[in-house]
Amino acid sequence: MKNILIFFAILLFYNNSIAQQLVYNTSQVYLLKDNEELFINKPLKDLLKEIKPEIKTAHVFNDENSSLFGFRFTTLAQQRKEEGAIADRVTLLVYVKEFIPWDWKKRPVGNEILWTPEDAQKSANFIVVRIGVVPETED
Repeated sequence: MKNILIFFAILLFYNNSIAQQLVYNTSQVYLLKDNEELFINKPLKDLLKEIKPEIKTAHVFNDENSSLFGFRFTTLAQQRKEEGAIADRVTLLVYVKEFIPWDWKKRPVGNEILWTPEDAQKSANFIVVRIGVVPETED
């Protein structure tokens, strides 16, 4: 009996360790909105684990009703020049319950919207309340 329990524990651990990410490229970001119910009332870190493309910038908006991150997968320079594939210029909107402490004055000049691993760590336990996706359109 003990061997059976150990076998199932190892099997469960193995299955969790090879879990698939939901979003492998920016054209799949819409899957997060389609599967929004998986992330509502869960920590932001759970959602971020599902995203393989690197988040390069984040805009933060706080008001009395909600706070949100606008995640982009392009650099600030690419955004200014409208460079990159249209699919890469999508914006992932993630609304959270908590006020987002984003002090623009303490961030590096010229890179105020740069998303860093430290930002991800500080925001990891924010609770997701809604997800949106804004596509970039060709002009």
